[in-house]
Order: sequence, then structure tokens, then C-alpha cells
Amino acid sequence: MKQKETMLSRLIILSLFPLLLGQVGCANSQPKMQEAIKAITVDISDELPWSERMALSIMKRCPEAWMNDFSEEPRWSYTHGLVMLSIQKTWEAAHKDIYFDYAKSYADTMILADGAIRDYQIDEFNIDHINPGRFLFLLYEKTGQNKYRKALATLKRQLDWQPRNKDGGFWHKLRYPWQMWLDGLYMGSPFYSEYASRYNEPERFDDIANQFILMEKHARDPQTGLLYHGWDQSKVQRWSDPETGLSPHFWGRAVGWYAMAVVDVLDFFPENHAQRNELIAILNRTLDAVAKVQDEETGLWYQVLDQGNREGNYLESTASCMFAYAMIKGVNEGYLDNRFRAIAEKSYAGILKHFIKVDDTGEVHLEKCCAVAGLGGNPYRDGSYEYYISEPVRDNDPKGMGPFILASLEFERGSSVEH
Repeated sequence: MKQKETMLSRLIILSLFPLLLGQVGCANSQPKMQEAIKAITVDISDELPWSERMALSIMKRCPEAWMNDFSEEPRWSYTHGLVMLSIQKTWEAAHKDIYFDYAKSYADTMILADGAIRDYQIDEFNIDHINPGRFLFLLYEKTGQNKYRKALATLKRQLDWQPRNKDGGFWHKLRYPWQMWLDGLYMGSPFYSEYASRYNEPERFDDIANQFILMEKHARDPQTGLLYHGWDQSKVQRWSDPETGLSPHFWGRAVGWYAMAVVDVLDFFPENHAQRNELIAILNRTLDAVAKVQDEETGLWYQVLDQGNREGNYLESTASCMFAYAMIKGVNEGYLDNRFRAIAEKSYAGILKHFIKVDDTGEVHLEKCCAVAGLGGNPYRDGSYEYYISEPVRDNDPKGMGPFILASLEFERGSSVEH
């Protein structure tokens, strides 16, 4: 009874957030920007590393940073955040201001002078909306502009009040109660860990570790070691198993998000933390299972990981880029042993051969991207095999281009890769 009363009180408080936080959730009421769109003229030389070639191609296709992800108006979105983070990291490697300025332009479109975030509603408690805050840390560090610090604090405030399940796991969204998705670990935890590291909140790392441990405990399949896409603790969703609460399939990109989340969180996890080694063990278990379902011929991964060339299944680029990144970064940082290097190199070579296309102008394109997939909602997504293979496939999706840049940067660290 006490637990039910606590949850009821929490939900009542959450419903009052728009009143408690004033203008924070009203940033999207600002008029649409009437900016002149200026074409970016760039020379995308084949002498440049792949990280820069893809970054410049993105900038050419989307001269205003908010135009990423096929957007017709500015949106606060994890896809934009992923691209801006990858381009910001390209700036750190290449030391060319065009990359820093491009990422900053998205922040300056979305963050108002008082720190309010356009197109952001804190009371939705959508964990996807935490992720685009990641690239604001470096902007604040380099510019000192307080609006970025205020926006970071707003996103941290959302995490402080994010609804949780009975074991402390973050709900994916307020409208998806009791559910944890693999995607959500990437959306929330790297931001959470960097905030805790930068702003001296070491007590938060227990909570961060618990998110991964809890998800693996429930989502890991004992036979294959792969992770199911979603877990509904209440077991009421039509997609959830009535005994386990798990969705029925291993979706490639969902596992990719989870693997990237672990390897990025470890950047900030204290060396002496009791759960650090457990996170490294989770990374090893996850990627060991992933390696076993790598396509032997191409080095790539399928949309539904364990279904191989079953009718309708296909080799999918966003997940393949994510696994390549998580593996090569894991090796570079010493989290994975060196046998994963060959697996990562094979996958990266497969990406370049089968998914990367360069047009006559030098512009780089990423093909065979699953556009979107999820669970529940309206229309209802049942998590079936037929569902995952039915979602649209498109080129140049940011959920693949961002990880491609990140993987390229890792391969380019201290070694030469074929351009």
C-alpha cells in the first residue's frame, strides 16, 4: 500500500510540472524561425578521412543544422543530438572550426537566451529528450555561455523526476509506463554520467550502473546472450510476454544503442567505482553475443539479429555502424580484448563496401537504414518479426551517419584506414 501511495503522489507531482517550472516547457511556443538558408559549399576531398567526409556531406545536405533528420522545422531530438555530438568530436580530432560552428548553430537555434529549450516539454518525461543535451557540455566549457548551463540543468532536472519502475529503472516515457527499452539506456545514461562527472555528483554512479544491470538482468536471453528490445515490468502490453514482460525479438539497433551506451558511460565512470568492472563485463557479454550473429560473408548485422537470411530480413546499416563503433572503441579503451579488433575491422570494411556510396560530387551517402522502430503506441507496434521487417528503409538516416562518424574517428585514432 505504501508503494502505491508513493507512486500516486509522484504522478500527481509530475502532473504539476508545467506549473512548477514556468517557461521551461513552453519554449516551443516561440515563433518559427525565419532564417535564410545558406548553402554550404565544401570540397569533400577523397584525401580526407571518412569522419570528415561524412561530416561535410551532412553539412552540405543540411546547411542549417536543424534540417537534419529530414526536418522541416527546428526540433529538439536525439537524432540531431547524435549528429551534433559526432560532428563536435570531428572538430576535436580535426581542429577545424567549421565543425564546432555547425554543432553550435543547432544549439543556438534550440537554446534561448534564458536557457529555455525550444520544442521541449519536461512534463512528457521522454528520456529521448535527454540525449541531445550531451553536446552542450563542451559548448559550455568552450564558450562559457550560461544559457547552455541552464539547459543542462533543465535536462538533469528531468532525470531527477523521471518516473521509475519498482527496481529504480527509468520509464522510457511517461506515456510508456513501467517500460524500459534498450534504446533508453543510450538516451539517458551517457548524459547522466557526464553530468555527474563534471558537476561532482559521484553518488549518481550507483544509479547509473543500476540502469544497465537491471536491463541486462531482465532482457538478456540465456541461450544466445542477446538482449530483447523492451521489458514491461507490468506485463500488460500486448507485445510483452505474460511471464517475463519481454518483447519477442532481438532488434539490431536497440542492441546497438545499448552497446554504445555502455562504452560511452565508461568514459566518465570512476576508476574505483565498485560497479565499473561489472559494466565492462556487460559490454563483453553483449558484444560477444553480437559477434556470434555477425554475417560471415559481409561482416554486417541483420535487422533482426538472430534471423539471418529469413525471408524479409536484411543487412541493416545503423546497427552495423553502432556495433563497429562500440567494438573498436571498446578495444581502444582496453574494455575488450584484441580479438574484437578483427571483428570490428571486418564490420567497418563491410560498411564501406556495402552501405557507403560516394556520388560524383564527392558527397558520401549511407544506404539501407531502418528509418524507425518501436513498441506499442498508435498505430500499435507489436514487436513481431513481421513488424520489424516492415518499417521503412531509407538512406542517410542520422541514426546511422552519427555512429559511422564515431566509428570512423575510433578507427582513425593512431592508425591509418583506407579512405
